Amino acid sequence: MNINSLLQLGASLIQGNSDDNTTGLATNQITNALADLLGGEGKLDFGTILSTMQSTGLGDIAASWIGKGKNLPISAETITNVLSPDKVAAFAAKLGLSESSAKTAIADALPRMIDQASPEGSILESFLGKTGGVQGLLNLAGKLV
Repeated sequence: MNINSLLQLGASLIQGNSDDNTTGLATNQITNALADLLGGEGKLDFGTILSTMQSTGLGDIAASWIGKGKNLPISAETITNVLSPDKVAAFAAKLGLSESSAKTAIADALPRMIDQASPEGSILESFLGKTGGVQGLLNLAGKLV
């Protein structure tokens, strides 16, 4: 799935979540805010996000997103452990949301976006055995982006 498709997916998930504050947001507004939040400059920095998750005790959640099977959820409160509070605040400001709504929106979209960047666990199957397990894969992913 290409970057634009991933951003569109994230926008759709945010628009369709249970928060009334996000349902009326314009798709292009959300995709631009997500692009800035998750990397910018034409790339999405999922490697750093996954590496941060591993180093903050969220490795099992990260592994579920890049592996086969169900994606484990991440709480809105935990998002600032993965993305800096400043980035979350900037995302909220760009969309005219409270930080609480922004955290919920990110928590709703991020697992599926990363999962779709690794369909059917393709990243996991291709590299896990060659990179030293989940930690090795996360280290490698951080170097690739």
